Amino acid sequence: MNIIQRNFFRLLRSGALNEYEALEPMSHYKWHQLARLVESQGVSDIAAKGVRNHTFDQQANFPPAYAEEIADLHSNDSSEPKATSAPAHLSNRILNRRLRKIQQGERHEIDASMTTLELLNIIVRNISHILNQGISLSGISQLGSFLRTKGDKVDFVKLEGWLKRLHIQRMAQLEGSILIAVFEFDQDEIPFVAQVEKEAYPLILRTLKHTTSDTTEEWHFRQGRTGFVQNNSRIMRRNLRRSIRYINFAPIETSSNFLNNFARSLSEIEE
Repeated sequence: MNIIQRNFFRLLRSGALNEYEALEPMSHYKWHQLARLVESQGVSDIAAKGVRNHTFDQQANFPPAYAEEIADLHSNDSSEPKATSAPAHLSNRILNRRLRKIQQGERHEIDASMTTLELLNIIVRNISHILNQGISLSGISQLGSFLRTKGDKVDFVKLEGWLKRLHIQRMAQLEGSILIAVFEFDQDEIPFVAQVEKEAYPLILRTLKHTTSDTTEEWHFRQGRTGFVQNNSRIMRRNLRRSIRYINFAPIETSSNFLNNFARSLSEIEE
């Protein structure tokens, strides 16, 4: 991990978790490169808070206009991923039916824990984003913030049972492993991480090389002006590679997600 990436995650930890770690001094050029990274990853809101926390960090060698640049990104960026507020659902019909049963039934349980349900929804939303667009650092940051502020109110035994019913234990473990790998969580802070996934760190580095614009195209098939069906093979290959990358973490949900996207793009062809 290079110095730009290290300072990037320090800003995210500061903005999302209110943790302070001195930033390493960088040239003005590298600070502007970090601003571009913030923009491409859709985390300008978190980074803006981090910058405010480091306002008096003179060692960091902030460019005079850097704070304004990050603030402008936050105020003008309407393309930030909305994974943290999207409805929590799964692509597999049977698993999604189980999820809805959990969501609707928990409030009526004698030992109801809405905090635990909220954590489950965050995990599921992150899974959906990972399979469709890649890892959302905004969503992972929200998971970390939730664990730090409300983790003591979570019934992790109940959560583990839900994750098993939904067959998403390893995907949840991957999310927790990312918190350990780059947000400096301890494993004992995340009870649903039985063992740290070694793929977490390489996947995060891969994420930093891809921008949100890389995932904006979603169609596989379109009908051209001549009436012939056109295939966007580049997007299809990307989605297939992503599915293969995560198939071992959640085989049922990953395969269902790919097939659902494939079927949806076919159904959008004009008759």
